Amino acid sequence: MAPASPSLERLGDDLVDHPHRLLIERSLHSILEMARIADDTDDWRLISGALSDLHEALAAFHSYRSTRKVAVFGSARSLPQSSNYQLAEEVGREAMAAGFEVITGAGGGVMEAANRGAGAEHSFGLNIQLPFEQDPNPYVSAAGDRLVHFRYFFTRKLFFLRESDALVVLPGGFGTLDELFEALTLIQTGRTAPIPVVLLAPPGHELWQHWPQDLLTGLEREGLIGPDDGDLISRAGSAFEAIELIRHFYRVFHTTRINDDELELLLHVPLAEADLLTIRSGFQDLLRSGDFKLGESCDDNDRLRHCLRFDFDQRRVGRLYQLIAAINALDLPRSDDLLHPEQRSCLEPQP
Repeated sequence: MAPASPSLERLGDDLVDHPHRLLIERSLHSILEMARIADDTDDWRLISGALSDLHEALAAFHSYRSTRKVAVFGSARSLPQSSNYQLAEEVGREAMAAGFEVITGAGGGVMEAANRGAGAEHSFGLNIQLPFEQDPNPYVSAAGDRLVHFRYFFTRKLFFLRESDALVVLPGGFGTLDELFEALTLIQTGRTAPIPVVLLAPPGHELWQHWPQDLLTGLEREGLIGPDDGDLISRAGSAFEAIELIRHFYRVFHTTRINDDELELLLHVPLAEADLLTIRSGFQDLLRSGDFKLGESCDDNDRLRHCLRFDFDQRRVGRLYQLIAAINALDLPRSDDLLHPEQRSCLEPQP
């Protein structure tokens, strides 16, 4: 066997003390195993392209993990004079004013409008290389390293859901519906943490205002979704209301994590015993076993947060959204973190 190249040797030296060395070694092992079976050029184009997508997207978002981001979906065909475009621009402006970053698919129409409203310095664009309709809009093109050019839809979708803390979905075609239902599927099946999904349309847009409820009613009647799955979706009548719904979703709730097979709802502030009794009386159907417990757990930044811990029935995600809404509605002691739901990181260390 030929000796390893100097670059690989240096890489090995760099990994010796890397905190994620075992995961990196596992990834490299998978690539070496693929080398044994993937002998077609197209196989390696796929592998190389997907890895390049991951690398470029991780690099783009690395420095911006502390601020929550709102993804805006909608038609690339909406013209600047249309009410759909103008509403999307207002969404971008309201999101930026509330302290959120804005993510779009980097194209025209609704995507361009949302980036325009937020401004290049508060925008991300996840472009996809297509033979038509998808040159990056000028507002996100000016964002420099915040514009990522994806080769594949599956890696692009991955980063939309991985990096977004909320979705605002305006009227659109097949692509918009695909993005909406992909998000709902991943949330419903527990593959991504609960996030607000807000449907928004200009006044008088009858189709977008009514088809979701008609569809949900029909699916529930046929037993194809649960009676609470409609709670995964919120509806707003204005850009301001859409962003306020998102702010309220993160008023007390921070995110979820699984710890020792139990679900933890990480919270900005502690719940009182009286609040725990209210939750126990109203949400017993969320439990597979045991009871709700108050505790503490570290978030992704190793900050200690208060949490609500329980053995969650994974089939009841719609009811989980109802629990999050109930917690966010509690009258809790004032805290700086309650005033800044746009921040993923604690403003002050928790006691």
